[in-house]
Amino acid sequence: MASKIKQYAFKPGLPLEIEIISIGDTFLKGLAETTKPHRTDFYQVFWFQKGNPIHIVDFRSVELKPNSLLFIKKQRVHQFDPAGGYEGLGLLFTDQFFNRTDLDTKFLTNTILFNDLLDIPVIDLNESSPELPRIFSQIDTELNLPADALHYDILQNFLHNFLLVAERERQKRDFTQIPKGADLDYTFQFTQLIEKHFITHLAVNEYATNLSISERRLHQATTRILGKSPKELIDERILLEAKRLLVHTHLSIKEIGCQLGFEEPTYFNRYFRKHTGKTPIEFKGSYIGR
Repeated sequence: MASKIKQYAFKPGLPLEIEIISIGDTFLKGLAETTKPHRTDFYQVFWFQKGNPIHIVDFRSVELKPNSLLFIKKQRVHQFDPAGGYEGLGLLFTDQFFNRTDLDTKFLTNTILFNDLLDIPVIDLNESSPELPRIFSQIDTELNLPADALHYDILQNFLHNFLLVAERERQKRDFTQIPKGADLDYTFQFTQLIEKHFITHLAVNEYATNLSISERRLHQATTRILGKSPKELIDERILLEAKRLLVHTHLSIKEIGCQLGFEEPTYFNRYFRKHTGKTPIEFKGSYIGR
Protein backbone atom coordinates (compact mmCIF):
# COMPACT_ATOMS: atom_id res chain seq x y z
CA MET A 1 0.00 0.00 0.00
CA ALA A 2 1.37 3.41 -1.00
CA SER A 3 1.79 6.55 1.05
CA LYS A 4 -0.72 8.28 -1.21
CA ILE A 5 -3.44 7.32 -3.65
CA LYS A 6 -2.04 6.77 -7.13
CA GLN A 7 -2.66 9.75 -9.41
CA TYR A 8 -2.55 9.51 -13.21
CA ALA A 9 -1.91 12.54 -15.40
CA PHE A 10 -2.98 12.63 -19.03
CA LYS A 11 -0.56 10.78 -21.31
CA PRO A 12 2.22 13.17 -22.37
CA GLY A 13 3.23 13.60 -25.99
CA LEU A 14 -0.18 13.50 -27.64
CA PRO A 15 -0.96 16.42 -29.96
CA LEU A 16 -4.36 16.91 -28.30
CA GLU A 17 -5.52 15.94 -24.82
CA ILE A 18 -8.14 13.48 -25.97
CA GLU A 19 -7.68 9.75 -26.48
CA ILE A 20 -9.61 6.52 -26.95
CA ILE A 21 -8.07 3.43 -25.33
CA SER A 22 -8.99 -0.24 -25.33
CA ILE A 23 -9.89 -1.75 -21.95
CA GLY A 24 -9.93 -5.42 -21.09
CA ASP A 25 -7.59 -8.16 -19.95
CA THR A 26 -4.60 -6.82 -21.92
CA PHE A 27 -5.18 -3.35 -20.51
CA LEU A 28 -5.42 -4.69 -16.96
CA LYS A 29 -2.18 -6.64 -17.33
CA GLY A 30 -0.34 -3.61 -18.65
CA LEU A 31 -1.80 -1.24 -16.10
CA ALA A 32 -2.32 -3.46 -13.07
CA GLU A 33 -2.44 -0.37 -10.84
CA THR A 34 -5.84 0.49 -12.33
CA THR A 35 -7.38 -2.43 -10.42
CA LYS A 36 -6.30 -0.57 -7.27
CA PRO A 37 -7.81 2.72 -6.11
CA HIS A 38 -6.51 5.62 -8.19
CA ARG A 39 -7.39 9.10 -9.39
CA THR A 40 -6.90 10.93 -12.69
CA ASP A 41 -6.62 14.61 -13.56
CA PHE A 42 -8.84 14.06 -16.62
CA TYR A 43 -12.41 12.95 -17.39
CA GLN A 44 -13.20 9.36 -18.37
CA VAL A 45 -16.10 7.73 -20.22
CA PHE A 46 -15.90 3.94 -20.24
CA TRP A 47 -17.92 1.95 -22.77
CA PHE A 48 -18.11 -1.60 -21.38
CA GLN A 49 -19.06 -3.63 -24.45
CA LYS A 50 -18.76 -7.20 -23.13
CA GLY A 51 -18.84 -8.73 -19.67
CA ASN A 52 -20.36 -7.71 -16.35
CA PRO A 53 -17.63 -5.94 -14.37
CA ILE A 54 -18.11 -4.33 -10.98
CA HIS A 55 -16.43 -0.94 -10.95
CA ILE A 56 -15.71 0.58 -7.54
CA VAL A 57 -16.20 4.36 -7.27
CA ASP A 58 -15.50 5.89 -3.84
CA PHE A 59 -16.56 2.78 -1.90
CA ARG A 60 -19.66 2.24 -4.05
CA SER A 61 -19.98 -0.85 -6.25
CA VAL A 62 -21.33 -0.11 -9.73
CA GLU A 63 -22.55 -3.27 -11.45
CA LEU A 64 -22.29 -2.81 -15.20
CA LYS A 65 -24.18 -4.57 -17.97
CA PRO A 66 -22.72 -5.29 -21.40
CA ASN A 67 -22.98 -2.25 -23.70
CA SER A 68 -23.15 0.43 -21.02
CA LEU A 69 -21.40 3.75 -20.42
CA LEU A 70 -19.87 4.83 -17.11
CA PHE A 71 -18.88 8.46 -16.52
CA ILE A 72 -16.05 9.23 -14.08
CA LYS A 73 -15.23 12.81 -13.10
CA LYS A 74 -11.60 13.81 -12.65
CA GLN A 75 -10.16 13.25 -9.16
CA ARG A 76 -12.73 10.62 -8.15
CA VAL A 77 -11.13 7.54 -6.60
CA HIS A 78 -12.10 4.40 -8.53
CA GLN A 79 -10.80 1.01 -9.62
CA PHE A 80 -11.40 -1.55 -12.33
CA ASP A 81 -12.65 -5.05 -11.58
CA PRO A 82 -9.51 -7.20 -11.13
CA ALA A 83 -11.43 -10.34 -12.19
CA GLY A 84 -11.22 -9.23 -15.82
CA GLY A 85 -13.35 -10.96 -18.43
CA TYR A 86 -14.70 -7.76 -19.94
CA GLU A 87 -13.89 -5.65 -22.99
CA GLY A 88 -14.55 -2.09 -24.01
CA LEU A 89 -13.23 1.36 -24.78
CA GLY A 90 -12.31 4.38 -22.74
CA LEU A 91 -12.72 7.98 -23.92
CA LEU A 92 -10.33 10.25 -22.02
CA PHE A 93 -10.12 14.04 -22.22
CA THR A 94 -9.04 17.06 -20.20
CA ASP A 95 -10.46 20.46 -19.32
CA GLN A 96 -7.83 22.01 -21.54
CA PHE A 97 -9.11 20.10 -24.57
CA PHE A 98 -12.82 20.62 -23.99
CA ASN A 99 -13.01 24.15 -22.61
CA ARG A 100 -12.64 26.26 -25.72
CA THR A 101 -15.11 28.93 -24.51
CA ASP A 102 -16.70 30.05 -21.24
CA LEU A 103 -19.85 28.19 -22.29
CA ASP A 104 -17.86 24.97 -22.63
CA THR A 105 -16.46 25.46 -19.13
CA LYS A 106 -19.94 26.09 -17.76
CA PHE A 107 -21.30 22.96 -19.43
CA LEU A 108 -18.54 20.69 -18.13
CA THR A 109 -18.84 22.18 -14.66
CA ASN A 110 -22.59 21.62 -14.52
CA THR A 111 -23.37 18.54 -16.61
CA ILE A 112 -25.07 15.73 -14.70
CA LEU A 113 -22.74 13.27 -16.42
CA PHE A 114 -19.87 14.32 -14.17
CA ASN A 115 -21.65 16.31 -11.46
CA ASP A 116 -24.70 14.29 -10.45
CA LEU A 117 -25.30 15.19 -6.81
CA LEU A 118 -27.24 11.99 -6.16
CA ASP A 119 -25.78 9.13 -8.19
CA ILE A 120 -22.93 7.72 -10.30
CA PRO A 121 -24.00 8.16 -13.95
CA VAL A 122 -24.44 5.02 -16.06
CA ILE A 123 -26.23 4.76 -19.42
CA ASP A 124 -27.47 1.44 -20.83
CA LEU A 125 -26.86 1.73 -24.57
CA ASN A 126 -29.25 -1.15 -25.24
CA GLU A 127 -32.07 1.17 -24.20
CA SER A 128 -30.79 4.46 -25.56
CA SER A 129 -30.29 6.36 -28.78
CA PRO A 130 -28.05 4.82 -31.47
CA GLU A 131 -26.51 8.29 -31.73
CA LEU A 132 -24.09 7.65 -28.86
CA PRO A 133 -22.19 4.71 -30.43
CA ARG A 134 -22.23 6.54 -33.77
CA ILE A 135 -20.66 9.74 -32.38
CA PHE A 136 -18.18 7.68 -30.34
CA SER A 137 -17.08 6.01 -33.58
CA GLN A 138 -16.80 9.40 -35.28
CA ILE A 139 -14.43 10.56 -32.53
CA ASP A 140 -12.36 7.39 -32.95
CA THR A 141 -12.20 7.80 -36.73
CA GLU A 142 -11.18 11.46 -36.51
CA LEU A 143 -8.49 10.69 -33.95
CA ASN A 144 -6.88 8.30 -36.42
CA LEU A 145 -6.82 10.80 -39.28
CA PRO A 146 -3.76 12.96 -39.99
CA ALA A 147 -4.06 16.25 -38.11
CA ASP A 148 -4.96 19.33 -40.12
CA ALA A 149 -6.25 22.83 -39.41
CA LEU A 150 -9.74 21.57 -38.56
CA HIS A 151 -8.76 18.46 -36.56
CA TYR A 152 -9.21 20.02 -33.12
CA ASP A 153 -12.45 21.81 -33.99
CA ILE A 154 -14.02 18.63 -35.38
CA LEU A 155 -12.97 16.52 -32.39
CA GLN A 156 -14.17 19.09 -29.86
CA ASN A 157 -17.46 19.39 -31.72
CA PHE A 158 -17.94 15.60 -31.79
CA LEU A 159 -17.15 15.33 -28.07
CA HIS A 160 -19.53 18.15 -27.18
CA ASN A 161 -22.30 16.50 -29.21
CA PHE A 162 -21.58 13.14 -27.59
CA LEU A 163 -21.90 14.63 -24.09
CA LEU A 164 -25.06 16.55 -24.99
CA VAL A 165 -26.75 13.42 -26.36
CA ALA A 166 -25.56 11.43 -23.33
CA GLU A 167 -27.01 14.02 -20.98
CA ARG A 168 -30.36 13.82 -22.77
CA GLU A 169 -30.33 10.01 -22.52
CA ARG A 170 -29.39 10.18 -18.84
CA GLN A 171 -32.34 12.48 -18.15
CA LYS A 172 -34.71 10.06 -19.90
CA ARG A 173 -33.82 7.06 -17.76
CA ASP A 174 -33.35 6.55 -14.03
CA PHE A 175 -32.01 10.03 -13.41
CA THR A 176 -33.61 11.79 -10.43
CA GLN A 177 -34.35 15.26 -11.73
CA ILE A 178 -33.60 18.03 -9.26
CA PRO A 179 -35.80 21.10 -9.83
CA LYS A 180 -33.83 23.92 -11.38
CA GLY A 181 -33.72 27.28 -9.71
CA ALA A 182 -31.83 29.32 -7.14
CA ASP A 183 -31.78 26.49 -4.57
CA LEU A 184 -30.05 24.12 -6.99
CA ASP A 185 -27.66 26.85 -8.16
CA TYR A 186 -26.61 27.72 -4.61
CA THR A 187 -26.27 24.05 -3.64
CA PHE A 188 -24.14 23.25 -6.65
CA GLN A 189 -21.90 26.29 -6.16
CA PHE A 190 -21.56 25.35 -2.50
CA THR A 191 -20.46 21.78 -3.29
CA GLN A 192 -17.88 23.16 -5.72
CA LEU A 193 -16.51 25.44 -2.98
CA ILE A 194 -16.39 22.54 -0.52
CA GLU A 195 -14.23 20.62 -2.99
CA LYS A 196 -11.74 23.49 -3.03
CA HIS A 197 -11.73 24.36 0.67
CA PHE A 198 -12.76 21.35 2.79
CA ILE A 199 -9.22 20.84 4.13
CA THR A 200 -9.11 24.41 5.47
CA HIS A 201 -12.25 23.73 7.55
CA LEU A 202 -14.09 26.90 6.59
CA ALA A 203 -17.20 27.58 8.67
CA VAL A 204 -20.63 27.56 7.02
CA ASN A 205 -20.91 31.33 7.35
CA GLU A 206 -17.63 31.73 5.43
CA TYR A 207 -19.00 29.67 2.56
CA ALA A 208 -22.22 31.70 2.62
CA THR A 209 -20.24 34.94 2.49
CA ASN A 210 -18.30 33.60 -0.48
CA LEU A 211 -21.63 32.95 -2.22
CA SER A 212 -22.97 36.39 -1.24
CA ILE A 213 -25.94 34.90 0.58
CA SER A 214 -26.89 34.45 4.23
CA GLU A 215 -26.13 31.29 6.17
CA ARG A 216 -29.86 30.78 6.59
CA ARG A 217 -30.43 31.02 2.81
CA LEU A 218 -27.66 28.46 2.17
CA HIS A 219 -29.20 26.09 4.72
CA GLN A 220 -32.58 26.50 3.04
CA ALA A 221 -31.12 25.66 -0.36
CA THR A 222 -29.18 22.51 0.60
CA THR A 223 -31.98 21.05 2.73
CA ARG A 224 -34.50 21.57 -0.06
CA ILE A 225 -32.27 20.02 -2.73
CA LEU A 226 -30.39 17.27 -0.87
CA GLY A 227 -32.14 17.02 2.49
CA LYS A 228 -28.87 17.85 4.24
CA SER A 229 -27.55 20.91 6.03
CA PRO A 230 -24.43 22.73 4.79
CA LYS A 231 -22.53 21.41 7.80
CA GLU A 232 -23.51 17.83 6.94
CA LEU A 233 -22.22 18.26 3.38
CA ILE A 234 -18.91 19.67 4.61
CA ASP A 235 -18.54 16.78 7.05
CA GLU A 236 -19.36 14.23 4.33
CA ARG A 237 -16.58 15.55 2.12
CA ILE A 238 -14.00 15.53 4.93
CA LEU A 239 -15.03 12.02 5.93
CA LEU A 240 -14.87 10.74 2.34
CA GLU A 241 -11.27 11.89 2.04
CA ALA A 242 -10.49 10.44 5.46
CA LYS A 243 -11.91 7.06 4.43
CA ARG A 244 -9.97 7.16 1.15
CA LEU A 245 -6.70 7.77 2.97
CA LEU A 246 -7.42 5.27 5.73
CA VAL A 247 -8.22 2.39 3.39
CA HIS A 248 -6.06 3.15 0.36
CA THR A 249 -2.78 4.35 1.92
CA HIS A 250 -0.47 3.34 4.75
CA LEU A 251 -0.39 6.83 6.26
CA SER A 252 -0.66 6.93 10.04
CA ILE A 253 -3.74 8.33 11.77
CA LYS A 254 -1.67 11.35 12.77
CA GLU A 255 -0.52 11.93 9.18
CA ILE A 256 -4.06 11.60 7.82
CA GLY A 257 -5.43 13.99 10.43
CA CYS A 258 -2.71 16.48 9.55
CA GLN A 259 -3.46 16.22 5.82
CA LEU A 260 -7.10 16.93 6.56
CA GLY A 261 -6.40 20.04 8.60
CA PHE A 262 -6.71 18.65 12.14
CA GLU A 263 -4.10 20.13 14.47
CA GLU A 264 -4.13 17.20 16.88
CA PRO A 265 -4.70 13.45 16.23
CA THR A 266 -7.17 13.36 19.14
CA TYR A 267 -9.36 15.95 17.36
CA PHE A 268 -9.41 13.84 14.22
CA ASN A 269 -10.20 10.66 16.18
CA ARG A 270 -13.11 12.30 18.00
CA TYR A 271 -14.45 13.87 14.81
CA PHE A 272 -14.31 10.61 12.86
CA ARG A 273 -15.93 8.59 15.63
CA LYS A 274 -18.66 11.16 16.16
CA HIS A 275 -19.74 10.94 12.53
CA THR A 276 -19.15 7.25 11.74
CA GLY A 277 -19.53 5.50 15.09
CA LYS A 278 -16.05 4.01 14.68
CA THR A 279 -12.53 5.15 15.37
CA PRO A 280 -10.30 5.56 12.30
CA ILE A 281 -8.48 2.33 13.22
CA GLU A 282 -11.76 0.43 13.62
CA PHE A 283 -13.03 1.68 10.25
CA LYS A 284 -9.81 0.76 8.48
CA GLY A 285 -9.76 -2.70 10.04
CA SER A 286 -13.40 -3.42 9.21
CA TYR A 287 -13.02 -2.35 5.58
CA ILE A 288 -9.73 -4.05 4.82
CA GLY A 289 -10.98 -7.19 6.52
CA ARG A 290 -13.86 -7.60 4.10
